[in-house]
Amino acid sequence: MIQLLLEILGWLGYLERPLVLLQLVLAIGPMLLLRWARRQHRRPFGIPEGLLTPAALALLALCCLLLAALRLPYGLTSLLGGLWLGWYGLKLLHPVLLLGIPADQVHRLESRLLRPMFLVIAALALMARVDSLHDLSLIPVGDVLDVTLNIGDLFNAILALYLVLVACGPPAAGLAWLMHQALGISEGSRKAIELILRYLVVGIGLVAVGIHLGLNPTALIAVAGGLSVGLGFGIREVFSNFISGLWLLFEGSVRPGEVLMIDGEPCEVRRLGLRATLLWRDRDNAELLIPNQTFFTQSTTTYTASDRLRRSQVTVGAAYHHDPETVLALLEATALQVPRVLHEPAPKALLISYGDSAIQYALRFWITNPMNNIGICSEVNQAIWRAFGQQGIEIPFPQQVQYSMVWPPEQHQTNTGTP
Repeated sequence: MIQLLLEILGWLGYLERPLVLLQLVLAIGPMLLLRWARRQHRRPFGIPEGLLTPAALALLALCCLLLAALRLPYGLTSLLGGLWLGWYGLKLLHPVLLLGIPADQVHRLESRLLRPMFLVIAALALMARVDSLHDLSLIPVGDVLDVTLNIGDLFNAILALYLVLVACGPPAAGLAWLMHQALGISEGSRKAIELILRYLVVGIGLVAVGIHLGLNPTALIAVAGGLSVGLGFGIREVFSNFISGLWLLFEGSVRPGEVLMIDGEPCEVRRLGLRATLLWRDRDNAELLIPNQTFFTQSTTTYTASDRLRRSQVTVGAAYHHDPETVLALLEATALQVPRVLHEPAPKALLISYGDSAIQYALRFWITNPMNNIGICSEVNQAIWRAFGQQGIEIPFPQQVQYSMVWPPEQHQTNTGTP
């Protein structure tokens, strides 16, 4: 590590040279000018917003030509300009990728592969400018399991492991899809196989990286045994959620797109992860993370196990002097006028009970999406209000009737009798 620190100090000495500082100023100046113009919403020389970056790059190219005309070094300036041009090219590539790839996948591709790889290449190019990459790769950084590691081996191992982690998704998804088509397995089993294949590839990648570094396979087995003991004692909850997630995927009882009742609220399953399941609640646009083992220890109501149809219900009271058959027929006809209420199965109105102030009715109807239940119930209630108003059906307020009493009770007469 001391040798590496000495190399870094040597880079600082290189940056203190006047000609190097001049190149840095000429390279960074247009970048700072562009940043200032965008923050202040300025348009230097009337340049449109979309042409500010090309104009700054053109200014940087003129600086390189000026240095070349004066016979001064301009390699660092041209290198920084080329890296800036490459980063700008990644932004221009974004709309091209959107033409054939979904937006979420484009975001993952850019954030996990393209941009990190570009930054690694840029860092290597800058280090190659001030030092020898071959000499840097031979610097030892320490011993692991009686094996001496140098920077080159460590960098290659980290890079290979990162590529395995990022790139294992599409091949695993492709193999799982082929098995889904060939064997006719369920969608949940396909996702479980995809997940297992991904972690199998990652495990093989870890072993391959260890062998590449020259680690003893016996030592690797010992480390794996120690990790298994750690799983049993230290992080058993995480391991339990991991196994629960795989089981849920294979079983298909909880799968993306399913609607579950959580704390009395309908929630849609968005993603089934290794540790927790991500659910979305429509009422407040909230995302909930529920540990996977919760679905094994607690009962959960689902409205989409076999289909997405759900029977919903609203209740309403009508005055006693209205004929119940008329009210029941009106409720059923009113439900059929609401666009999101299904005609088949047909709505059904029921007389539930005789209350203190009104006869209580229930209107049951079917909908196609459980997540829309609250909104559809609101539409049905509004339609009932309008229909009752048009037909003159009263929704009474709570009321009480007072009777005068005399003593002794045998002499009491109700006030409904003839005076």
